[in-house]
Amino acid sequence: MNKILLFIPMYRCEKQIPRVLEKVARSILYPLVDTVLVVDNVSKDASLEVAKKAVDLHKMDNVLLVQNQENVGLGGSHKAAFGYAKENGFDFLIVLHGDDQGNLNDFESVFSNDLHKKFDAVLGSRFSKGSKTPNYSKFRIFGNLAFNLFFSLIALRRIEDLGAGLNVYNVKSLADYEKFPDNLVFNVFMLMHHLSKKQKIRFHPISWREDDQVSNVKLVSQSIQTTKHLLNYFFKRSAFLEKEHRQKQVDSYRFNVVRPKRGD
Repeated sequence: MNKILLFIPMYRCEKQIPRVLEKVARSILYPLVDTVLVVDNVSKDASLEVAKKAVDLHKMDNVLLVQNQENVGLGGSHKAAFGYAKENGFDFLIVLHGDDQGNLNDFESVFSNDLHKKFDAVLGSRFSKGSKTPNYSKFRIFGNLAFNLFFSLIALRRIEDLGAGLNVYNVKSLADYEKFPDNLVFNVFMLMHHLSKKQKIRFHPISWREDDQVSNVKLVSQSIQTTKHLLNYFFKRSAFLEKEHRQKQVDSYRFNVVRPKRGD
């Protein structure tokens, strides 16, 4: 049996995280998951409190609820989860964002067909054939498609999504990510890393909804950052990825346990 970690990053998700945890508890993939790691990035709302109530309500004994010692961004939360997975002998890591835009069941065919074993990363795509984006703004769809095309030209292969909130990684493939930005462009760097290392990746269609989510994306600034990063990658490739890209260097991405797994 493979040891699977489900990582749920959350930030200001008090309205959404109860729904996410309920859907996980009811998911057809939940029995495959050894541990659910919910990482709160120092939310200022009641995310932690409502998450604890949801875990108890649905009797999710395999949930480890933690909070970063400081706000380290979405990328920093990923690094904390990657480190936990490597230190505790997990084989695969699933990422499911805590804002209830993605659906874990969209990866049912990934696991039933063992695609997670055949690729270093299976990346959820909001813009592939078969994907669905209810209530997603046309402006965001157009912007994402433009960046996908831009990166496809740079990578000389079809890029279907620069970074959604539902992915699965082979833990053995996770390396050299420590210097990547801790902000929202972390996934773009992960994608560049996969390509630079010639890792096997596959894009998988997912559903992606936008209802009551609180967006943390500053579209203009992130678009400018992404463009600069892609151009630098085009000209410098692996040498660009090896540079320090964090605005603030963090020695280690530590978290405090808020609710341990039952039995731990």
